[in-house]
Amino acid sequence: MTKYVIKRILYMIPVLLGVAFLVFTILSLTPGDPGSIILGITAKPEDIAALNAEFGYDKPFLIRFFNYIGDIIFHFSLGTSYQSRGPVMADIMSRFPNTLMLAILSMAVSSIIGISLGIFSAVRQYSVMDHVCVVVAMIFASIPGFWFGLMLLLLFALKLGWLPSFGASSLKHFILPTLTVSLTSAAGLLRLTRSAMLETIRQEYIRTAKAKGASEKRIIWKHALRNALLPVVTTLGGGFGASLGGAIIAETVFAMPGMGTLITTAIRQKDIPMVMGATLFLAVLFSFVILLVDVLYAFIDPRIKAKYQNGGKSRG
Repeated sequence: MTKYVIKRILYMIPVLLGVAFLVFTILSLTPGDPGSIILGITAKPEDIAALNAEFGYDKPFLIRFFNYIGDIIFHFSLGTSYQSRGPVMADIMSRFPNTLMLAILSMAVSSIIGISLGIFSAVRQYSVMDHVCVVVAMIFASIPGFWFGLMLLLLFALKLGWLPSFGASSLKHFILPTLTVSLTSAAGLLRLTRSAMLETIRQEYIRTAKAKGASEKRIIWKHALRNALLPVVTTLGGGFGASLGGAIIAETVFAMPGMGTLITTAIRQKDIPMVMGATLFLAVLFSFVILLVDVLYAFIDPRIKAKYQNGGKSRG
């Protein structure tokens, strides 16, 4: 298992280099330059050229790219923002806690609702509650996130006045964004859990456990659920990693200072160091989340753990 983890971490290096090159290329191909965007179109050409030279934007593409990578490798620096003129990492760390909190709350709520209702729906297949759960899941899966967020905003913030409509200074500010993100993702988890559970409870070992007189509760929670969790854990890991990129819709609707709004603002302003730094920061986090999901597989399914151990011994 240790060799597998080390190998996966080493695989991250070419992946991150590829992400950096792709994002840097796209940003360089977009029209405009930082000097014109910051100073405005009415600024003197010589002032715009001087500012671009200060940022190093007057150099060829490959030189700028390798200079940026060199700063990361040798100086452990993500650069300086063109707009704030401060370290990119400082701006990221001021926004990331809000996005992390939103991602954790959204994952917790969506997993509790989606997995529990998915199990209930599978165990009570073709019952009234099963049909209700499936219909509700399809409705929430079909609702656009921005529309759902606006409806929550209009009802609970503007009409009833129960919850704040913007900001992220207290736990109350996270309730509406969390519901916006989690309820739509819970619908997908419900359907996935239901399908995985239905497939699992039809397996031969479940019938054997029933024939031996095992209780329904033991069969569901100890035998069926453990094997049905693999695709669910994959979805949760990918969803959590994507949420770390910033639930842009929720952050925009509720004016939350998070990573999503930070990146979109930096793209509009062509703040290349900010976009690059935030993208690489999130790419590293996403890679570690996916690695954690793979490691969790071994604890959920002993067969996968045995495969890792046997593979490590055979290569040793």
